Amino acid sequence: MSSVTTAELQGIAGELGIDVVGAAPAEAYAGTERHIAERRKRGLFADMRFTMARPEVSCHPETLLPNARTVVSAALCYYAPEPELEPGEGRLPRYTWSDAYAKLRKKLDALGRKLGGDYRVLVDENDHVDREGAVRAGVGFYGKNTMLITRRHGSWVVLGTLVTETEIDRSAPLELDCGSCTLCIEACPTGALDEPGTLDSTRCLSYWTQAPGAIPEEYRSELGAQVYGCDICQDVCPWNRGIEKRREEMAPPAEAEPHVSLVEWLEADDDQLRRKYERLYFPRKDPRYLRRNALVAAGNVGDPEQRAAVEAHARNSDPLLREHAEWSLARLDEAT
Repeated sequence: MSSVTTAELQGIAGELGIDVVGAAPAEAYAGTERHIAERRKRGLFADMRFTMARPEVSCHPETLLPNARTVVSAALCYYAPEPELEPGEGRLPRYTWSDAYAKLRKKLDALGRKLGGDYRVLVDENDHVDREGAVRAGVGFYGKNTMLITRRHGSWVVLGTLVTETEIDRSAPLELDCGSCTLCIEACPTGALDEPGTLDSTRCLSYWTQAPGAIPEEYRSELGAQVYGCDICQDVCPWNRGIEKRREEMAPPAEAEPHVSLVEWLEADDDQLRRKYERLYFPRKDPRYLRRNALVAAGNVGDPEQRAAVEAHARNSDPLLREHAEWSLARLDEAT
């Protein structure tokens, strides 16, 4: 079987609208598997599962497809400028504004068909450590904030993988790093990045918006208007500066949702929230965790128009929501 060159791969991917692509042999990620075991032992993953749950699978792309030869890694930029936050609104992280993962999944499936032979597409799945594959394929490098940073689009990308039996020339790795920059470490309000290149999930704001249970009180005010995720370490990264000049398509897609109504999150019924935000991860797809986040944001935003919706949850039979509502009301009282 003749191999596909790097230039040929990039040409096909470019026609499909994939922003960055690279390839590496389908080989085990021994170092990553070891790091996962070490960090799990230190408790840095908290109760997160994802690709850390089964490193014996996620670090072995050679086992994900019979006769796997190549791991193709791809990145799709999702950056769009954020509109002004209006009173009573909560903020979502950029990667959730629309389902960029779904778009990349379709593009990689088309790429697999064009390359020929058997293939498997993995996008936002637990069976493959996409960042390690992307580093090996020269798509990007590891930042001190643990994000995958690309040369042209910074870390404003979603990642996906195509494991294929097609032989593809290995792409050159990026000889880049963060140098002496520590802006992300300094900007993180909870110290989750104090050990460069290692995330302490137990101190990560993004983790706590997706975790079960109560958000620690000492972290609530740091969330501000954020109702899910956190972009702080990306917002300050020098590699992410100037992307407005490098992106041809800057307007967010029509379906993009950068901000949400906090009152809507507090008053909508379970099925409504679950259906509308299916693209988000929250424990057991239980909307009470979205409401918990909205209660924290309402207390931080300090909009008196939200008081009635918050007060309703202060009478909630659910102790989790009741406690967060009481905290929010105390914050609203401080603001008046």
